[in-house]
Amino acid sequence: MLPLTIEAGPAGTLQSWIGDNDQHVRDALNSHGALLFRGFGVRTAADVALVARRVMERPLTENGEHVAVSGTGGVVQTPVFYAPESKLLWHNENTFNDQWPGRILFVCGRKADSGGDTPLVDSREVFRRLPREIREPFLGKGVMYVRNYADGLGLSWNKVFGTESRAEAEAKCRRDGFSYEWRPDGSLTTVAVRPAAVQHPQTREWTWCNQAQHWHSACLDPVVRDYLSEAMPPDRYPRICRYGDGSPIPDAVMQAVLAVYQELEVVFPWQQGDALLVDNLLVAHGRNPYRGERKLFVVVGDTLSAGRFEPRPD
Repeated sequence: MLPLTIEAGPAGTLQSWIGDNDQHVRDALNSHGALLFRGFGVRTAADVALVARRVMERPLTENGEHVAVSGTGGVVQTPVFYAPESKLLWHNENTFNDQWPGRILFVCGRKADSGGDTPLVDSREVFRRLPREIREPFLGKGVMYVRNYADGLGLSWNKVFGTESRAEAEAKCRRDGFSYEWRPDGSLTTVAVRPAAVQHPQTREWTWCNQAQHWHSACLDPVVRDYLSEAMPPDRYPRICRYGDGSPIPDAVMQAVLAVYQELEVVFPWQQGDALLVDNLLVAHGRNPYRGERKLFVVVGDTLSAGRFEPRPD
């Protein structure tokens, strides 16, 4: 069952309930991959911060991809902006980086007038369902993520790296296993190779854990893809995805991967005050299109290094 729903009792806050049931939460999260806490009345950013410190040992306070909510010390953040009319595809958060969140906490401050669900997919089941001929090249080569930072297309390198200094950005690239190149126009290109699948450190199960569909042009909205193809050559797209050896991933392969995600997708309707705890290695998440105002709080933490994982199953 995904997610496992836990209803509030007659009294008590969510953080106190989790404190009293810590081992149950750990076991349930390892088994189900995502837990939905409903009826506990988690409403404010301050509430979210208190809950986060119960479900995570190390909340991450510096994340160039998200915007921090004031008054929470950077612990509570808002999601990356993505056009409300478009579907944000399923992904395991930040798996293009060297450091990945082990856990993610989502809290619904205000549900959208319509849509805005957070679809979930069991990454273990994706690994099992992918045909061997599609899975094997990814397992053997990994995934190469190429990012072109340029004005007007996505976040700037200054925002993501949290600095105006090229030297500091370069140091962060070296620390996190990115190669980099400064272009004559002042833009930055980074390249990194990460695993396509990993073995969960607690359950020892293999999971399909990457963001290939967020970076591959075959997975773009057709309107966006047409715009990019007319505006620039393919090697200058903001995000590019290849096999780890630099060879192209065929469009048909990515479409087959998307079909597995779509088949396995589970959707639940948000209610105000819902808190969703996700194991980022076991479950991928996305966001459906929506209308009206939507307010979601996000906390990521308990980071794991990509380098700690074996490159493929035996």
